[in-house]
Amino acid sequence: MARGGENLPADRFLDREEGWLRFNQRVLELAEDTDIPLLERVRFLAIFSSNLDEFFMVRVAGLKRRMATGVAVVSPSGHPPQALLERIAEVTHELVVRQADCFRGSVAPALAKSGIAIVRWEELEEHERRRMHRFFRDSIYPVLTPFTVDPAHPFPYISGRSLNLAVTVRDPHTGRRAFARIKVPSVLPRFLEACSERFVPVEDVIAAHLPQLFEGMEVLEHHAFRVTRNADLEVDEDETDDLVQSLENELLRRRFGPLVRLEVEETISDSVLEILREELGAEEEEVYCVPGPLNLAGLHQIADLDRPELSYPPMVPAEPRALAQEDFFAAIRERDLLVHHPYESFATTTERFLALAAADPDVLAIKQTLYRTSGDSPIVEALIEAARAGKEVVALVEIRARFDERNNIEWARKLEDAGCHVVYGVVGLKTHCKLALVVRQDNDGVLRRYCHVGTGNYNPRTARTYEDFGLFSADPKLGEDLSDLFNHLTGFSRKKHYRRLLVAPDALRESLTRRIRHEMANQIKGEPARIRIKVNSLVDEELIDVLYEASRVGVPIDLWVRGSCVLRPGVPGLSETVRVRSVLGRFLEHSRVFLFENGGDPEVWIGSADLMPRNLDRRVEALVRVIDSGQRTRLVGMMDLAMADTTSTWHMNPDGSWTRHTLGASGVPLLDLQNTLRRDRHLRVVDG
Repeated sequence: MARGGENLPADRFLDREEGWLRFNQRVLELAEDTDIPLLERVRFLAIFSSNLDEFFMVRVAGLKRRMATGVAVVSPSGHPPQALLERIAEVTHELVVRQADCFRGSVAPALAKSGIAIVRWEELEEHERRRMHRFFRDSIYPVLTPFTVDPAHPFPYISGRSLNLAVTVRDPHTGRRAFARIKVPSVLPRFLEACSERFVPVEDVIAAHLPQLFEGMEVLEHHAFRVTRNADLEVDEDETDDLVQSLENELLRRRFGPLVRLEVEETISDSVLEILREELGAEEEEVYCVPGPLNLAGLHQIADLDRPELSYPPMVPAEPRALAQEDFFAAIRERDLLVHHPYESFATTTERFLALAAADPDVLAIKQTLYRTSGDSPIVEALIEAARAGKEVVALVEIRARFDERNNIEWARKLEDAGCHVVYGVVGLKTHCKLALVVRQDNDGVLRRYCHVGTGNYNPRTARTYEDFGLFSADPKLGEDLSDLFNHLTGFSRKKHYRRLLVAPDALRESLTRRIRHEMANQIKGEPARIRIKVNSLVDEELIDVLYEASRVGVPIDLWVRGSCVLRPGVPGLSETVRVRSVLGRFLEHSRVFLFENGGDPEVWIGSADLMPRNLDRRVEALVRVIDSGQRTRLVGMMDLAMADTTSTWHMNPDGSWTRHTLGASGVPLLDLQNTLRRDRHLRVVDG
């Protein structure tokens, strides 16, 4: 049997970067969908923009950095780095023009019909302009600082993701022209309310008052522009004695990273664009001329308007039936509890679990991993309360969680101040697993370990919109596993194999490969064989090759992938038995689920790991085996529903493109997966 990709075609992988852009295209298709509530379409436009910002700050920046340092190699798809950058620019230009068309041609007119207008300065009524004049004088002018550029004033530094105005002025007495830059202060709203539900971009209001900023000068032209910079952090853990201090220093340098994108409005003059390009060092392919306004990520402000008739109906998550009457710890002692967020409440399950543990005098210790949490986290407050009550509290805080570094450092210090033992993980690895362990002296005198293993972060805010699973258990085997794993993370241990856990980086890749090959063997023997996987990203070449091998012997393979997928499905002789689907909607699909048919006795795992090299080789990840037969059936049913032809999904094609399927052959709308799950018999979700 072929191993390591032998006898497999050279063009079997797609580009990861383009795969991610196609994911963002699917987000844009939701914004274009007129059947979705209007303000939710606005939100999808904002999400598209913020997604694209992060893509450039991380993926494009990383590619450019590797090229600059001479370590860039040909991508698995066979494209050299420069060709890949050119393809990224081509696809991105297409998408941002499409986004602008959606906003200007569909969403903005629909908002106007609903009484919500986003207008430019010249469209304001006289009374609205008077109001904006007052607002400028009182709230904008005091925080503005124009920077002129001349031999005595070098071109100012432009921080990443800031919105700016490039201004050309002329002295009427001398005729001398000058260039100036004005940064739009980040403390200002993206859109200013000129009157009730009529909004104007903040840069338009500033531009209308340029004569006040350049008194006595003639304002010749002004144009909005925006810069995106490399935001990846580089800290050598082997060379630092204080990881927190090194990371804080690196955070200060983040806004000074190299430029990776320059966005300008399409109305910009060639002369001003040339000045910006020269001063900022922007290459031609790094410049994106798009219809204004720029930075549509600011549309979150509009999406948050209090217009319930234009939004999804509010949802009240269910409380699991097992917890409705019983004591929480007693319920977990009785049987494992599987909860599905946001359909089932995070507050009455995970938050409650940790709050009860903090207040319970019979609880002796709490151990917890924290990757991302909210700014006002009740999870962290519970840990602080537990430490102050004299309990043994260990918090493993991953301070390198991208874009949450500063927040996590602040929480780590608060936890330390309260007496918690704070650990920053394992050198060289990010700790991404989602684990909580509560040690309790029960009334029967037994010292028990109560466990929580999740697929998502301990973040109450995102738990309202991210789809995730959590498993609560008092199984002694799982308790031993979590104790062993926490000891590995806080001390020194070479443990690789556990009882109900699969753990990266030591054994997860090997364990998944072994299970895929077991399905291959069953298929060859004529026994039941099937593989079903749900992940956010599928880009690991080694595991993809094993999946290709499984498909070649006939194993049915269903892959539910939210984001980037570099596997080609449905290729004759390579992946004929592979189907790839994607679901996007009201909630962000975030859980990771792995199902192996196992000869008719399905083996089911949930956890934190995506199928990416970083998750399998450079992070601490954990999958937990689901052993309750009812819970396994529930997860199998969810996977089958997602892959069914009667469910509305995106289908991936062999060339990497995606086709959205929303209607059946007779024109009847297909099932909406997330709405169907809300009505699942396991849940009691209601609209608020």
